[in-house]
Amino acid sequence: MHQSNYIPIVDLFAGPGGLGEGFSSVNDGKAFKILVSAEMDGAAHSTLKLRAFYRNLKLKGVDALNSYYNFCNGITLKPYDDNTLSAWEHACSEAQQLTLGIEADNKKLYSIIDKAGLSKAKPWLLIGGPPCQAYSLVGRARNRGKEGYKAEEDDRHYLYREYLKVIQKYKPAVFVMENVKGILSSKIEGKMIFHSILQDLSDPDSALGHKCDVGYKIYSLTLPTVFKRGMDPNSINVHDFIIRAEDYGIPQARHRVILIGVREDLNNRPGQLKKSDSILSVKDAIGNLPALRSRLSKREDSSGNWQAVVNKHIEELLAEAELNESLSELAKVFKEAAKKLSKHIDYGALRLKITDNNHWGTSDLHQWYRDDRLTHWLNHETRGHMTSDLRRYIYASSFAKVNGISPKGHEQFNLKGLKPNHDNWETGKFADRFRVQLYDRPSTTVTSHISKDGHYFIHPDPAQCRSLTVREAARLQTFPDNYFFQGNRTQQYHQAGNAVPPFLARKIGEIVANFLDKENSDITEI
Repeated sequence: MHQSNYIPIVDLFAGPGGLGEGFSSVNDGKAFKILVSAEMDGAAHSTLKLRAFYRNLKLKGVDALNSYYNFCNGITLKPYDDNTLSAWEHACSEAQQLTLGIEADNKKLYSIIDKAGLSKAKPWLLIGGPPCQAYSLVGRARNRGKEGYKAEEDDRHYLYREYLKVIQKYKPAVFVMENVKGILSSKIEGKMIFHSILQDLSDPDSALGHKCDVGYKIYSLTLPTVFKRGMDPNSINVHDFIIRAEDYGIPQARHRVILIGVREDLNNRPGQLKKSDSILSVKDAIGNLPALRSRLSKREDSSGNWQAVVNKHIEELLAEAELNESLSELAKVFKEAAKKLSKHIDYGALRLKITDNNHWGTSDLHQWYRDDRLTHWLNHETRGHMTSDLRRYIYASSFAKVNGISPKGHEQFNLKGLKPNHDNWETGKFADRFRVQLYDRPSTTVTSHISKDGHYFIHPDPAQCRSLTVREAARLQTFPDNYFFQGNRTQQYHQAGNAVPPFLARKIGEIVANFLDKENSDITEI
């Protein structure tokens, strides 16, 4: 299915495919074609495979997608039929479940690349984000709490070298690598990890013990900063490689390190991301999705029971707020929420029937999300919450609506029944444990922690009294609505939280496509 006019992509540590999705959409899907994507997690691999199938069918034309939509809309139990079986088999070949660093899986990846004939002779692209748990600030704090933990013995610190091996062996024209900004301050044995990564990526031959053939120039996508082979990393500001996603049309304050490496023998330099004219908010992303209620955990769940529990919490919080004049505005919001509570509100489903699809905006992002062939919202299902947490959620979302900020710590969670059962609650250690995503601002960073509980991702509508669904997290991450996450709900959350926003990846892909077009034009002129 690969055509010679496409620029091939190898996508490593692909997760559910956010980075590849963005690049694959450039020029209506005609600029790049993923040759192979590699992901070790089984659920993410299933999502990756299904999306590869969708893209393969899309290249064949609108009618070819019927079997995919029949699956998404619950008409069939599998995404392919007799007419699309070959496209499914191609998707299974493209999306590989591989654990890089294991010799057998490395050999399988190299075999695929060898058969495709990728080399320095023709332009191709390497993308991916090596796992970040060892670099993130939260991950490092967690590691410090592990008895006997030694950073230098944590293999996750060195997985970028699997990425580096592909660069050294096959010499892509361009590579794009993404990671958490915590990588900039991470150290092993007192040495800055990111400094070593910059030096290795700029000179992969020397880093892996080979005679230097060609190195790479590593560019910032937001500033003129460039790191070249032989430079001292201390001579540049490494923070110049951070991209603040909210500045570039993403409804999320996601700050990530993204490097674009260009082979030294290429003459031009890539462009930079253009800042958006406006900042998109949580409401821009999820405002047109149907309202849902949470489920009740650890007790019988029903819409009537849910309403009774939430109503009781509101009544008790309201009674206390009405005794304090300074809480009069909060009391008003409690009353509004009580009026909006409904026995008829649903808790959603893996496939939730679309009953009203007339609330689409005209923004580029809304058109990116939108797919009128869907008759169901996908992955829009709430999780269960303990009744004590529902009390905190109704309070926190109401507080945020009044004050424009999410409440923090014991001083702002100061009404009866809100104190969680944590010994360190009043020390400030858990001050940010409950966080509302504010309607009128970009969300905070969607992370894989959303798979653990919903406390950091409370919905801003007090009457829904819940955490975000997978689809809402996916919207904040800018996945199109026809992107169907596979696995159980916890696995779906994990995939959404770990991904690169596809809408941002598309903008980076456009920069890379324009750069390679210019390189090709210069060669043609010569």
